Amino acid sequence: MTVREDRGWSPSPRELQRRRTRALLARRRVLVATVATVVVIGGLAAVVLLSPGWPRVHALFFSWDDARDALPDLVKGFWINVKMFLVAEPLILVLGLAIALVRQARSPYLVPLRGLAVVYTDVVRGVPTLLLVFLFGLGVPALKLAGLPKDPFVWATAALVISYSAYVAEVFRAGIESVHPSQVLSAEALALSRVQTMRHVVVPQAVRRVVPPLLNDFVSLQKDTALVASLSIFDVLFTARDYANYNYNYAPLVVAAVFFVAMTIPLARLCDWLAVRLARRERAGAL
Repeated sequence: MTVREDRGWSPSPRELQRRRTRALLARRRVLVATVATVVVIGGLAAVVLLSPGWPRVHALFFSWDDARDALPDLVKGFWINVKMFLVAEPLILVLGLAIALVRQARSPYLVPLRGLAVVYTDVVRGVPTLLLVFLFGLGVPALKLAGLPKDPFVWATAALVISYSAYVAEVFRAGIESVHPSQVLSAEALALSRVQTMRHVVVPQAVRRVVPPLLNDFVSLQKDTALVASLSIFDVLFTARDYANYNYNYAPLVVAAVFFVAMTIPLARLCDWLAVRLARRERAGAL
């Protein structure tokens, strides 16, 4: 009971009828959505399960025995993917932000660096990530330069850092440019230098605004760690493929896909939650 009802107020018959109508419409929408979902999923399942080749597909891709036998090696391989992701992510953030700040610099002394930053983002974003993995993983060790590591894990991670830092730099740059110019003018009125303005005023606001798109990039990064299988690194994908080549069964590939889905779905939901939170905060600020 509300406060107004405590004071003797009660809804009119018309209001009670509106409430009953809204509740009825809500229940009807839920029922229609449930029935439509069941019909669509049931129809797709029927098409798959009743198809002539389903027994063969089931034996090749959904064999429980093969999935169980390959599971320990798949877990070890997936840990390589996770380590690569954890190493690459902070490096990408630091390098991407540095490139974005260089592109936003106004000092005439930094003109050559700005040009290099523009060329870097344009060229790297134009090269497929798989080609960068090949170039770094196979090409750099072939140079046989003294002091450079030869571990393919290191160079595959470097390729991912190089590739994604170009995309993240553009995300940061968009966030920086989205900060209203009045913020910069206010900082200048307070006698803040350009560096102080970027550090204390612009960058903190920009980072908060670009968190959702950054998480989207990291969802893609987690999946693209599977590209290192092209260098014969025994990650989860190469392990699953190796098992399939020797046992003529692809169930480990399905298990590998489940591992990636289990990693990406929480990140995707976190991204949605942060986007909704940011939208609510901006609407509250506008009010």
